[in-house]
Amino acid sequence: MKFKPSAITLALSLALFPAPQQAVEITKIELPDMGDSSGTLITPAEEKELGEAFFRSLHSQISINQDAEVQQYIQTIGEKLVANSDLPGNPFHFFVVMENNINAFAGPGGYIGVNSGLILITEAESELASVMGHEIAHVTQRHLYRAYEASSRLSIPTAAATLAGILLGMKSPALGQAAIVAIQAGSIQFQIDFTRENEAEADRVGMQTLAASQFDPRSMPTFFERLQQSSRYSGQNIPEFLRTHPVTASRISDTRGRAETYPYKQYPDSLGYQLAKAKIRVLTGTDSAETLKYFQLRSNQGTTEQRAVVRYGLGLCALSTQKFTEAESIFQQLSKEYPNQPQYVSALARTALESKNYNVALSRYKKLTEQFPDNEAIKLEYITSLLKAGNAVLAQKNLSQLKPKTQRLPIYLELLAQTYSDLNQPAESHRYLAEYYYATGQTKDAILQIKLAQKSKALNFQLSAILNERLNFFINEEEEAKRNR
Repeated sequence: MKFKPSAITLALSLALFPAPQQAVEITKIELPDMGDSSGTLITPAEEKELGEAFFRSLHSQISINQDAEVQQYIQTIGEKLVANSDLPGNPFHFFVVMENNINAFAGPGGYIGVNSGLILITEAESELASVMGHEIAHVTQRHLYRAYEASSRLSIPTAAATLAGILLGMKSPALGQAAIVAIQAGSIQFQIDFTRENEAEADRVGMQTLAASQFDPRSMPTFFERLQQSSRYSGQNIPEFLRTHPVTASRISDTRGRAETYPYKQYPDSLGYQLAKAKIRVLTGTDSAETLKYFQLRSNQGTTEQRAVVRYGLGLCALSTQKFTEAESIFQQLSKEYPNQPQYVSALARTALESKNYNVALSRYKKLTEQFPDNEAIKLEYITSLLKAGNAVLAQKNLSQLKPKTQRLPIYLELLAQTYSDLNQPAESHRYLAEYYYATGQTKDAILQIKLAQKSKALNFQLSAILNERLNFFINEEEEAKRNR
């Protein structure tokens, strides 16, 4: 699929990832206040396709969270904010980047990423929501399209790879250079340059969304101020958030002044926020002893609920180091005290699963799916336990009952491929494994899996046609990617 000439083809990082410094001339464009200079916008279908391609490109270059509970939390808080934004009906996809640097970014199609490092430095859920609300505002106010204009004949895969290259050029110089070459080939001129007016409007609109979503408007200037203060002694290690998204005294003053117009009240953190932070800390910890120490030092601090969260973190530490007896003891106690808290009871079931006590795991997960029928994270773990226990037939049935948005996750495709493998249907297994690789930006591996599927015996006409179509599609994308490397 090609973009129309003179269409706005790129939506970009919220300027939280800087553009790579390359030895090419990048020309700044003076854009009009609204829309692109031609008055022609990318169509919704093109934007959706570009967003999906962009997300695939990110998957192949950075670590995207695959934990279902963490994904469920970040999507839930994002959807709560979007529901109170200027575009409540627009689709947004929120995800966590498992990197410790302080960053967040928005891409085409409403794809908004938040780094684990940013989540961990927030001291209140409203602070996290303030960053997400600000970024949602950049999308809803069309700042992405005012800030980036491209007049090109680039296909969507190339445009998506270009975006990923710009975002990740500092991490992957070769990719960044390839992106610049692609840009030159398409005669695109651009510069990431959100104006002060854009930033002020995103602050203002984001704060309105924040307040309407029952988060604390005062958290925005509070978080900005803490970032500014913490960066004073950072030297060259200033957070990416502040490099291209400067937080000035006047900006803090402006946001604080607007925040004070809202009535003051208490905004307690949700338990989900506290538990997500604890889990992210364990998942991203590079030193298990240091992570354990973090929770141990806080075991007698705070409210009863906060101490329970710390115990949850200690249990996750034990589980991550395969101390199953210790983890079982912690999660058993938490489950008795908080039987209706899904994170605690699912952690108990996960302990049985990871210790290979499959009968106990299945019993626990089955009960949880009945207790929490709308919890997709629990359903995914139940399906995993069914596969490990050798019950692929029931796993297949449960996969078919997942919500459409869950079926768009890479983990769904991976589980489906495993299910068909266990059902001795190799063609379908290779087919869905190909889709999993494609969804995570590994097109070469996707091609290999399709070719393996085509070698399977007893292919029917319909499946053979599907495989041929997907193979041609993957090959075309891979060839285009090669031309722009």
